[in-house]
Formats: sequence, C-alpha cells, structure tokens
Amino acid sequence: MSARLNIATVDSAAYKAMLGLEGYLQTTSLTHIQKELIKIRASQINKCAFCLDMHTKDAIKYGETPQRIFILNGWTEAKEFFTEEEQVLLSMTEEITLISHKGLTEETYQKAKAFFDEAQIAQIIMAIVTINAWNRIAVSTHLPVAK
Repeated sequence: MSARLNIATVDSAAYKAMLGLEGYLQTTSLTHIQKELIKIRASQINKCAFCLDMHTKDAIKYGETPQRIFILNGWTEAKEFFTEEEQVLLSMTEEITLISHKGLTEETYQKAKAFFDEAQIAQIIMAIVTINAWNRIAVSTHLPVAK
C-alpha cells in the first residue's frame, strides 16, 4: 500500500482544526488511560494500523499494562480485567464507532449516567468522535506505520 496525500500539508486549515479537537481533549477530565482505551478500541474496529501503533505505545507510556492492551479487542470475554466504568466507556466507544448498527443505545447511555456526569459524557463522545475522524484520515491516506 503506497502513501497518498498528506492532509497536514495539503489542507493545513482542516488539519489544524483536528489538532484543535486534540487540544480540547487534553483539557477534559478523562484520564490518559481512559482516552487511550477509547483510541485503541475505536482504532481496532476501524482497522487503523497507524493509530493502533501510536496509541498502544502511548497507553504503555501512561502505565497501561500490555495484557489489557492485548485482550482489549475481546474485552467482553475478559470483563474482569476492566472496571465497570471502563466497560461502559468501551461500550460507548463501540456503539458510537459503529453508529449505523444501533447508535448509542439507551441502555449504554443510562449505564454511563451512573458513572459520569453530563459534561464527562460529552467529553467521552467527543473523544470517540475525534479518534474516529483521525482513523478515517489515516486509513484514507494510507498513513504508514513507522518501522
């Protein structure tokens, strides 16, 4: 697969807008681990190798265990490795990433309300939306994984 255009240089205004979303996410109450779980899980679903490489490395840097990263794609079969709060976060990530399947279900939304306030739910949604946008940019442009 050959690399395609570089959006950062071809359309720098759009790229800067995406960086603005990243900057916003740095101001939220979400922990580094929560953000990386969202980014890794969405990137697994979207099959974005570039983002998987980046965010698994970042997660380890923030103290995530390799074992949890290794089993994240099958987290529903290994729930004992993830807190109830993280399970809700992962459910939200999957449902929003796969929005055309059933959307963010009422069941998952109500579970989220048990752990997060409205501001945090908004932050989680924005984190999921942002990584999905990055995944689509990386996959569409064949952004290469560094060797």
